[in-house]
Amino acid sequence: MGSKKILTVDDSRFSLAMIQSHILEVHPQWGVDSAANGEEALGKTANHTYDLITIDYNMPGMSGLDLVEKLREQGCSSKLVLLTANVQESMAQKARSLDIGFVKKPITPDTIAEIISYLE
Repeated sequence: MGSKKILTVDDSRFSLAMIQSHILEVHPQWGVDSAANGEEALGKTANHTYDLITIDYNMPGMSGLDLVEKLREQGCSSKLVLLTANVQESMAQKARSLDIGFVKKPITPDTIAEIISYLE
């Protein structure tokens, strides 16, 4: 797998740092950007193209699902993966209906491997 560009959207700086460090540990040649909320993510995707965007579901202001809708409206063609601690089946079904990935928190090396698998 060549060089990839990933955007991680999460209001938790700890989660952002965990995701970035785990990805770069496995793929040091990849670029990993971060955004603290949906608005910041929309700004970054307006100016950059990403292979994959990980999106926290529960964020203040704009939820992860709202961000998915806005990214699609912008014509975003990135692979999208929803990250959440909300493991209800209804949430997983909603992600599937939107044709996006669904990965359960907490962030671990196994979680990162699952996220990266969406690029294959």
